[in-house]
Amino acid sequence: MSMELFKGAYEGAVTATSYAEILLAKAIKEYGADCPVKYPDTAYRLPVITALSGEEVNTIGDLAPILNRVRTTNIREELNFENAKLNGEATLYAAEVIEALRYLKGAKPDKYPYCGFISDPILRKFGVPLVDQTIPGVAVIVGKGKDSKSTAKLVKDLQSKGIMIFLANEVIEQCIEENVKIGADFITFPVGNFTQVIHAVNFAFRAGLAFGGIPAGQRQRAIEYQAKRVLAFVIQLGPNDIVKFAAEFGAIFMGFPIVTDQPVAEEIPDWYQSEPDYEKIGKLGLEMRGIKIKIVDIPVPITIGPAFEGETIRKKDAHVEFGGGRSTSFELVRMCEADEVEDGKIEVIGPEIDEMPEGSVFPLGIMIDVYGRKMQEDFEGVLERRIHYFVNYGEGLWHVAQRNMMWVRIGKNAKELGFKIKDIGEILIAKFKSDYPAIIDRVQVTLVTDKDIIEEKIKLAMAKYSARDARLKGLTDEAVETWYTCTLCQSFAPNHVCIVTPEHVGLCGAVSWLDAKASNEITPTGPNQPVLKGECIDPVKGQWQNLNDFFYTGSNRTIEKVNFYTMMEDPMTSCGCFEAIMAILPLCNGVMVTTREHTGDTPCGMTFSGLAGTCGGGVQTPGFMGLGRRYLCSAKFIPADGGLGRVVWMPKELKEFLGQDLIDAAVAAGLGADFVDKIADETVGTDEEAILPFLEEKQHPALAMDPMM
Repeated sequence: MSMELFKGAYEGAVTATSYAEILLAKAIKEYGADCPVKYPDTAYRLPVITALSGEEVNTIGDLAPILNRVRTTNIREELNFENAKLNGEATLYAAEVIEALRYLKGAKPDKYPYCGFISDPILRKFGVPLVDQTIPGVAVIVGKGKDSKSTAKLVKDLQSKGIMIFLANEVIEQCIEENVKIGADFITFPVGNFTQVIHAVNFAFRAGLAFGGIPAGQRQRAIEYQAKRVLAFVIQLGPNDIVKFAAEFGAIFMGFPIVTDQPVAEEIPDWYQSEPDYEKIGKLGLEMRGIKIKIVDIPVPITIGPAFEGETIRKKDAHVEFGGGRSTSFELVRMCEADEVEDGKIEVIGPEIDEMPEGSVFPLGIMIDVYGRKMQEDFEGVLERRIHYFVNYGEGLWHVAQRNMMWVRIGKNAKELGFKIKDIGEILIAKFKSDYPAIIDRVQVTLVTDKDIIEEKIKLAMAKYSARDARLKGLTDEAVETWYTCTLCQSFAPNHVCIVTPEHVGLCGAVSWLDAKASNEITPTGPNQPVLKGECIDPVKGQWQNLNDFFYTGSNRTIEKVNFYTMMEDPMTSCGCFEAIMAILPLCNGVMVTTREHTGDTPCGMTFSGLAGTCGGGVQTPGFMGLGRRYLCSAKFIPADGGLGRVVWMPKELKEFLGQDLIDAAVAAGLGADFVDKIADETVGTDEEAILPFLEEKQHPALAMDPMM
């Protein structure tokens, strides 16, 4: 074992905690011990302390005894591996204290190019891709690479593999110098310099608190969760020092191995290894953490990966755009017979990108014909929605909406690299065949950019859409005997189970009944399993014996019964990936709904982050429930509690997002087309007393219903 590393960890821990003590004393003198301290927009105050000790921190004065305890109990001078990890833990505490002091009195650290603390809404935004392994792992890259070009290549290689990345110190400037795309949109977070690397750590600890349902202060459980479920590793570039050594052992304490480009006198197998070759260092990190990457070779001139899914291409940066109301556009997946599909064929009907002037607008039709022995017509729409994700995986490509409302832009940078319209077909064929091998055997893509031909082809698409919509209207909870489980989130929330029904989309908003049905066909042993409803125990509250049995087993014997049609008694559990949260408002005799995107106050007295800390982690919380946005438009939206008529408040953004669908749902429920106007939002008020007069003036139906409590 390396005495040099262990000595560095000890001396670094002493230095880090001493520095934290000096800064804390200075802050207390300047602001007073009663000055409040917390990170912004989180339910977990200072997550490292919350997770590891559970000690309550409200003011900077509360930090002094915690720091003193850590210096007394954690810092160990005897040099061995276990003591080095304890010294690393002390360094995590010190860094959390130092960084928390940056946020006193509402202050924020320098924003560009650093992001600093990463809020709970962003954590939850990436919950689904983390649990379904669209994001297969996490890399924390710190220090300064040997040169900007090599550093940028390393980062881009990990981006192409879908890895979530945290950058700290000079590597940030090196990436900017080489025009690497960084920021939340690219799941590459430039947290900052020096102790700001702690924001990667407190992000990880919040995963256990938010998704794992681990109570504050359960130190051993928190560490076990990190080791088993947060697949992270650290790449240390450039010269090391004692504080970096100590921080690295803080990562090892959490179960995250270190790989460095520096020579190491004595490596620690599986935990601390050297690899000077930048072509191999990322691969070694993935191997040390056991992260498996499925490589799909796509013959296009741009980088493909989930890291680019959030990229926005402004009009001024687009070489050409399609649809978006400015031209005809559509996308269509059709199930065909074997002899109707020439596998791998891509045909472009109309002008190619080199024939399109910069800044021009053209029509675009994307027609994907698939054949598969296990393919079903019901899966067409499921596959069609994947077009959005697959196109957005391309660096320099932008896709929004779907069906005949889609809107696509191809950036100037992609055009300069040689990207063609035909390459959209290459991406789609590769991704459909690699992601859906169980149901797709052959794929053929036709791309239409001719304005006359597209008007003819879109008629086929519109007829298909109408037929599908008619079929979906017949898909009700009563119309089918089989519902589907979704246990994807159990990789992060071990006791949570979703049941997806025709009228109840998954809490994440990403899994419909048809999605789950298709997933089960693709992977019969996967997270979406069929469950017969069986004997009905309570048709009003929505309880079935078979489903109770499944919940009891699937939740590790923590949940005995679940009601699907009420939020007030034994509601379905929530994981943490939910799009929205519903909470009771007793004074208004109704419920409010808030979303991850709404970061402000709400009438129940808590922000989204605060609510999420209350009802996430796989627990049943009567009166509170996570949900997918579109569940609000379902006929099975809490019918035992009064249904849509109980909704008295929601953010304006959510009203606009649901749009006509929410109005149609209100009409179908007998509430009238003007019901949505009776729902208060943040422009009316953000506490019950403020919105009640508005509800009374509008004669909101909830006020005349039976009491909820």
